[in-house]
Amino acid sequence: MFEKELLFWNVDTQFDFMNKEGKLYVAGSEEILPLLKHITSFAKKANIQVVNSADHHFADAKELSDTPDFISTFPPHCMANTIGADYMVEVQPENPSVLEWNKLYSSKEIEVMTKSRNLVVYKDVFDVFEGNPNTLSLVNSLSPKKVFVYGVTTNVCVDCAVCGLVKQGIQVFVINDAIKELPNIPLPFEKWDTLGVNQIKFSEIEKYI
Repeated sequence: MFEKELLFWNVDTQFDFMNKEGKLYVAGSEEILPLLKHITSFAKKANIQVVNSADHHFADAKELSDTPDFISTFPPHCMANTIGADYMVEVQPENPSVLEWNKLYSSKEIEVMTKSRNLVVYKDVFDVFEGNPNTLSLVNSLSPKKVFVYGVTTNVCVDCAVCGLVKQGIQVFVINDAIKELPNIPLPFEKWDTLGVNQIKFSEIEKYI
């Protein structure tokens, strides 16, 4: 079985964010792909469970706009059943259990899913806890003591995941050389410090697990 006291949390490492041809490309995000590949490999070798969140939008998603402000609204991206919603090959989850955002799962169904090493949590808004009604039940079922968060973007979806996990009384670590931010939105680092979030380099991770 997996090391149940810790969990990796991979945020939205999808084509539309991390490929220059993507619909909402995060400038420079491709620079962290080699490290994301290494983290993915490390988790597999160490038999660590990974929760992989993913934007999975339909046309009526409330954050999508044809006249976006790039703060609370954005152009269409990560649309369901398009290449833009796919994970980058460096982080592709192997044989995952998938939690759709437009379905409510029973506690038994979620318990069965937690037997998978990779879990994919689709969401339709920035915040994985708001964007999928099953996220909190999943976290409660996994009941980790430590969660290591990485992915994109630092000041939107990563921040939402970090804050949501902290609210559950979990010790949160952000791998800060494996995140990338969007412009024009304040960075969350001071807030994270106030919340007691630990920022580490991936090279230091073995000291914390």
